[in-house]
Amino acid sequence: MANLSDKEFKLFSELVYSAIGINLGSAKKELVRTRLGKRLRALKIPSFKEYYRYVTNENKDELTNLFDAISTNLTSFFREDRHFHFLTSRLLPDLEAKKKKMGDKTIRVWSSACSTGEEPYSIAITMAEYFKGENDWDIKILATDISTKVIDVAGKGVYRADRLKTVPPQAIKKYFTKGRAENEGSYIVNDNLRKMVFIRRINLLAQSWPFKRQFDFIFCRNVLIYFDKYTQSKVVSNFFKHLQKNGYLFLGHAESLAGVNTPLVYIQPTIYLKK
Repeated sequence: MANLSDKEFKLFSELVYSAIGINLGSAKKELVRTRLGKRLRALKIPSFKEYYRYVTNENKDELTNLFDAISTNLTSFFREDRHFHFLTSRLLPDLEAKKKKMGDKTIRVWSSACSTGEEPYSIAITMAEYFKGENDWDIKILATDISTKVIDVAGKGVYRADRLKTVPPQAIKKYFTKGRAENEGSYIVNDNLRKMVFIRRINLLAQSWPFKRQFDFIFCRNVLIYFDKYTQSKVVSNFFKHLQKNGYLFLGHAESLAGVNTPLVYIQPTIYLKK
C-alpha cells in the first residue's frame, strides 16, 4: 500500500474538515491510509499525492467516494433502546395530546445521520405501533446522510436476517417480508414503513438545508463526536432552528452538549428540549 506522509495526511484532514466537519486527529492517520488506499487501488492511482490532486482538481465527483470512505457507519435496529422507550412513554403521548388539541395530526421527524436505514425504520416501527388503528395521522420521517453508499442501502431496505436480531419477532412479521432469489436470507422493509420514510443526501455542514418545515424531534446520534466544539455549535444551532417549540434532539450515548453554546434544555443524558 502507498505511504501516506504527514503532509499528505494534513491535506486530506483539512479537506475533510472543511467539507463535512469531521475532525481527523493524528490518531486517525492509519485509518485514513487504509480506507483511502482502497480508492487508490480502485482508480489505479499510485500515490496519495496524486489522489489528492485527482479529487481537488481533476474529478471533484470523487470527493463523494472519499467522504464515503472516511465516514464511519455503525448502526443497528433500535440501537440505544432507551431513546425508543422515551418516545413511547413520554414524547409521543405529549405530542399526541398537543396535536389533537391543535387539530393538527401531522408529525415530522428527522433522522439526520441515518446510515444504512436501521434508525429511521426503527423510528417508523415505533410510530406505527404507537398510532396503530389511527390511520388519519400524517407521519413523515426524513432520513439523511452524507454517504451516498449508505443511503442507497437505506433506500433498498433489504437487511440480512442477523441485522434484525434486535427487532421484536412480531414486528418482523408485521413490517418485513422474507426475501427470495437474490434476497434469500434477507428481509425487505414493507411498504407500510417505506411510505413514512423519505431518504435524501444532506451534508450537515451545508450553509442551509433544503427544507423550511420544523421537526417535532430530531435524531442526530454518534455524529457530534467527530466534530470539534466550533462545528458542534454550528450544527446544533441549525438543529435548534429546525425544531418545533417543545421539540426534542436526541444524541448518541457518548455525546453531550457540554461546552456547546445552545438554548436547548437538558432533559436527561443525550436528550435535549427546545422550550
